[in-house]
Parts: sequence; C-alpha cells; structure tokens
Amino acid sequence: MDAFYASAEQAAKPSLRGKPVIVGGIGPRGVVATASYEARVFGVRSAMPTAQARRLCPNAAYLSPRFDLYRQVSDKVMELLHALSPLVEPLSLDEAFVDLEAGGVAPETDAVRAVGERLRRDIREATALTGSVGLAGAKMLAKIASEAAKPDGLVVIEPGSERELLGPMPVRTLPGVGPATAEALRRAGIHTVAETAEAGEDELVRLLGKAHGAGLYAMALGQDDRPVVAERDAKSISVEDTFEVDLTDRTRVRSELTRLAERCVQRLRAAGRSGRTVVIKVRNYDFSTLTRSETLRGPTDDPAVVREAAARLLETVDTTGGVRLLGVGVSGLADFTQEDLFAQLATEQEAEEEAARAAAEPPAAGAGEPEPEEERPRRWAPGLDVVHEEYGAGWVQGSGVGRVTVRFEQPWSAPGRVRTFAVDDPALRPGEPLPLVGGGPGDGQSSEPATRPKSLSSGEGAESEAGEAGEEISSR
Repeated sequence: MDAFYASAEQAAKPSLRGKPVIVGGIGPRGVVATASYEARVFGVRSAMPTAQARRLCPNAAYLSPRFDLYRQVSDKVMELLHALSPLVEPLSLDEAFVDLEAGGVAPETDAVRAVGERLRRDIREATALTGSVGLAGAKMLAKIASEAAKPDGLVVIEPGSERELLGPMPVRTLPGVGPATAEALRRAGIHTVAETAEAGEDELVRLLGKAHGAGLYAMALGQDDRPVVAERDAKSISVEDTFEVDLTDRTRVRSELTRLAERCVQRLRAAGRSGRTVVIKVRNYDFSTLTRSETLRGPTDDPAVVREAAARLLETVDTTGGVRLLGVGVSGLADFTQEDLFAQLATEQEAEEEAARAAAEPPAAGAGEPEPEEERPRRWAPGLDVVHEEYGAGWVQGSGVGRVTVRFEQPWSAPGRVRTFAVDDPALRPGEPLPLVGGGPGDGQSSEPATRPKSLSSGEGAESEAGEAGEEISSR
C-alpha cells in the first residue's frame, strides 16, 4: 500500500486531500510513522523525529495514528489477496507476499500482469486507497519490483532479466544488507549489486562470514528460493509507550506498567493465545534500555497474573533517574492456558480478607456513599474521531487551554466546517472510524467510493520503512 497510514487519513478527511499529512507520535519525543507524498517533498521520512519533521514541514497536518481504521482496511486487502491464492504471507498491515502459482495462475507474463492490474483495481474499489504491485519469480525480486512500482503502479521482472535489472542498484537494495554490512563492503570497494556478484562467493564469505556471504552472493545473482509461508506464527505479543516527560515518580511508573500489562493481555486474548514468560522493557532517561523476564509455571492469559509478574520485575529495576519508555510483553505463546492456581488462590484469599475487614469495621461518622473519583480531563489527540450530539461525526484538529477544535466531515462529504468546544463539553464524545467506502450523507451508505486526489500519485517509499517507529508513538 502507498503511504498507507497517511493515505488512509486523507481518504477519511476530505479537507486533507492533496495536503501534507504526517502520522505518528505528536509529542516532543514522537517519531513519524508515515508521511504522505506531499510531505515527502519537504524531506519528511518514516522514523524521523516528529520535531525534525515539524521544522521541515511546519504546515502539515500532524495526526495521531488510528490503528482500528488501518486494521479494517488491511483486513479488506488481505481478503483480496487470499482470493488469489491460499499462500499469502503478511509482512505488516500494508504488505504481503502472494504465491500466484499456488492459486492456479499461469506463469506467463501476460497472465500475471492481468492478475496484478485487476488486484490494483479491486484494492482501490474496496478501500479508496492505492497499492503497488511487484511481480517476479522470487520474493526478493517481487519486493524490489513493488518498490519500483510506487506509487500506484505495477512492475513485472521478466525471467532472465534479473541480473541486468539488479546490477546498477546499490548493495543496500538486497535483503539483509544493513549499515554494518554495507560499510564492510564499501571498504572493500563494493557499492552495487553487480560489484557484489563480481566479487565472488569466496570473497564475500571472507568479508562477511560463511552463511551471510554465501546468501548475499546468491541474492546478488537474483537467486532467492525462500517460499511464501502462509502462517507466520507470532513469537510474542507486547505493548509499549514512550512518555513526553520522563517518569520519576515510582507510583506513576507502577500505574503505567499496570495499564500496559492490561493492554498486553487484551491483545493476547484477542489473538486467542496465552503465554508463559512475562517481559518488561524499561528505557531510561539516558536512552539505556534493559529488559527483565519471569517464566511462569504454565501459559496464562490472566491479567492479574501478568500484572503481578510485571510488578515483581519492576522491583528489580532502578527508575530513580527517570523513565522514558515502558513496555510489557508475553512470550512463549500457546493456544491454551494453565491457570496459576497459587496466584488465583492468593487473589481469592485477599478478597475474602478485605470483605472480612470491611464487615468488622464500623462506618466512619458521616460516612455515606463514597465520593466519585475526580474524572481526569479528556485528551483529544489530533486526528481522532469524535461525535457531537448536534453536529454529528468529525475529527479533532487540535486542542489546548481547555478547548478542542473539531472539523465535521466524513469520507464521502465535502470539506467540513470547523467548530470549537470546551474539552469537557458533554455533547462531545469519542467516536469510531467511519468506512472509507460505502458511506453516504443520507442513510450512511453509498455505492460510490471516496475520491482520491491525483496529487497523491508521486513520490516513493513503503509503510514498512517505519522500522521501529511504532515503539516511539506515544499514547496510542
């Protein structure tokens, strides 16, 4: 998919079509998850600090990510891919390999090109977004072709033309060539794929080691025999948050860890899994990062067990200097649970003891109904969906000094009007993402897809370029 998160936001928000849009962490420590093609003209890229992006493109719309929307769109695209073949290997929400041969597609160029063009049309009709398709005889080549096709294009690498195509490309094009490998090759005078192949397998093995050198030589020749794997089983499930201000209060650190543990269990249960090992991640004020883990007696999806394990692990970590990032994960995944009876019994015993104490202690003088806890002020993050009792559905443009600004529009409407409310206005509440296609201003349904701006069809890059940007997105 082309600039996936940003393009989805432009499709959902008519007033942003054709304008620079940047999705990611909006705080001072956030990073860019995706930049629209209009923003890339100014030099904004995935994984760039948001503060740097603001200097390069101050007039862009900076939005918090809406993963519910992105997953809805991703599910539709994956359905289209599974209609082509039983062998679909998702790499992320917006990218996947498909084995067309397993779907009965003839290996002739005209046949596969027709399938690719039909897929692009189907994606646009189903999602109002564009995707780029690369077709080749191997995964590595198909990936390279899809990058060359961006945006909204299709590239076929003909059998026999692989080496000619790859030759002039920089060596970083090949899978597995990161900064360290590229630097080792540069020192040996190797800069392109052609020069990598000419160096020969023996020289690459000498420079990089047997496994890495031999694998790189094969890929430089255009050889990649990795199969498309339909099931990519997750090894762990985790959540983490980066905080705009370092956490120095130990009580706040504990409460944030508890919240993350509960979110992690929600994801665990949504995936129908359980886990045996609980892991916490702590990034300190000085960017030093450490992890602690505890292995349980058996797999669990009990939030109390995960919370307690995470709390025990936190006691082994010094957080007095300040915490920049916290994370909680569960690994050793299984499809069944083996309840931790000791933890369950302890919880039941604590509940019984608390009930006994409450029954034994007389109520304090003047005690009546407990006073409700003071509700925290609502946080209206830019880009998030809202609904107003009078004006209907819209999205947050910004908030501050007790006010929130909302633009009322839908994917199928014209650019909407902007109105400002108090942040605690009872008529304003959080909303849910509207479908990018199929909606309408009358009965909520329409057969016409949301239009896409022609100006989106420029630039290059893929959503997967974000790398580790996700971990720096605060307050998802």
